Amino acid sequence: MLDRVLGVAAALSMVVGTTVAPAAPKAKVVFSFKDPAIVESSGLVATGDLFLTVNDSGDSGRVFAVDRSGETVGVTSWADDPVDVESLAPAGPGEVWVGDTGDNSRSRDSITVLRVPYGVGDSEVTPTSYELVFPDRAHDAETLLADPTTGQLFVVSKDIFGGTTYAAPRRLSTDHPNKLRAVADGFTFATDGSFFPDGKHYVVRGYTDATVYSFPDHEPLVSFPLPTQKQGEGISVGPDGQLYLSTEGQFSDVLRMRLPQDVVAAMEPAEAAEPPPADAEPEPAPADEQPIWPWLVGGGLAFVVGGGWLLHRRGQAS
Repeated sequence: MLDRVLGVAAALSMVVGTTVAPAAPKAKVVFSFKDPAIVESSGLVATGDLFLTVNDSGDSGRVFAVDRSGETVGVTSWADDPVDVESLAPAGPGEVWVGDTGDNSRSRDSITVLRVPYGVGDSEVTPTSYELVFPDRAHDAETLLADPTTGQLFVVSKDIFGGTTYAAPRRLSTDHPNKLRAVADGFTFATDGSFFPDGKHYVVRGYTDATVYSFPDHEPLVSFPLPTQKQGEGISVGPDGQLYLSTEGQFSDVLRMRLPQDVVAAMEPAEAAEPPPADAEPEPAPADEQPIWPWLVGGGLAFVVGGGWLLHRRGQAS
């Protein structure tokens, strides 16, 4: 309930002072979840053939593998019940990171990420889990990111007045808590995120819009609206570079949308200027950029010559 109230507040804060809201972008329904057990899809990973999701807080520890028809084809479960699972991130072939990172009351001493295998068919596993600790205080977090190049994890806190992006150690330890490190200001009220396959950008979403960031400097490049959803809490960049979006609710739709052209343009690297040919004559500088020393030298010579002429004339006159 708290998330819903804050979600409404966040949405209202985005439209205050505006008269016309941007049109919702076009999106296509890929499928609808057919499994009645998927009631609060929170977190999404699109692998190409399969879509992975988890239920929001209150469920047992399990990951659903769903095919493109919406049928659940595999469930991976584990014995220990999580506190509040909210997010997923790719962990390599056949594995996914599960983020037990939710904390609506901001009271947890630590959060947990688990490396869970997935596939077709049901299985029960004992996943490797890692404890993470925020450097300042407890935060609610629903966004877990995994750098596709190094595997390093990032957590984005969910705060209505501006979140923070935290980096986990590149090598996680199971022996002691792993301290997170604040690396950048994050998305306001983030509900999920995903890296792009190039490893140079990632996207973080809220309930109504999303922002693309550059990596590794975590600079926001461009924001754009998302299709209307009941309570959108899942986003994944597929291998095809398109965005896949999920939302809470039983039998809810998974949408696919292309990146808007202005977003694509913002993500393209700036074209480097071509160097001039080796035998090219240098172009003269603009008038306001001409060097001043020729004028100084010329003026000095004129002064010397003119002064000498005047002295010569005075000598003749005397």
